[in-house]
Amino acid sequence: MRMLNINQVAPNFSTYAVSNGSMRLLSLEDLRGRYVLLLFYPADFSFVCPSELQAFSDRAEEFRNVGCDVMACSTDSHYCHCAWMNQPRKAGGLGEMDIPLLADKSMKIARDYGVLDEATGLALRGSFIIDREGRIRQITVNDMGVGRSVDEALRLVQAFQFSDEYGEVCPVNWRPGARTMKADQAGKEEYFKHAT
Repeated sequence: MRMLNINQVAPNFSTYAVSNGSMRLLSLEDLRGRYVLLLFYPADFSFVCPSELQAFSDRAEEFRNVGCDVMACSTDSHYCHCAWMNQPRKAGGLGEMDIPLLADKSMKIARDYGVLDEATGLALRGSFIIDREGRIRQITVNDMGVGRSVDEALRLVQAFQFSDEYGEVCPVNWRPGARTMKADQAGKEEYFKHAT
């Protein structure tokens, strides 16, 4: 399995994406100038996946409000994505989605991002934060049985954006409005002087 590195340019892709009942071609290059949260998930019609995708979709506007697009990708086809969206949430389906689901039937995208389980043909539960310049800033890969946190994903996007804009670093559990520090000895001393 090929692993990507932090600050590496994210592999481009162009594939069919499905959202709100429509299909379109979507390329990562089309999103340059914005942050992207790219979520890989194992399979449509599965167990943990709908809980995650529904939660990220329900909060997609919060990500867009900070200049970040959220999209999800599995090795299923765009037709399978459509069928899953047509199944009601109360029956384990997705219902209407506010984030695009990317089709990766060839498994190329999952393989390029290093999250393809070659034995099963399924993507691991990978998360990639990609910045405005197309560089990977954060990588998380979970085993298939444990879902991710929407709050933590949003916090990380906001922290990277703050650090990019102001050149300061964000300490543990940082949230917008909290104290940061300059990345030098004086900044460190000033921060810890006021730390509780």
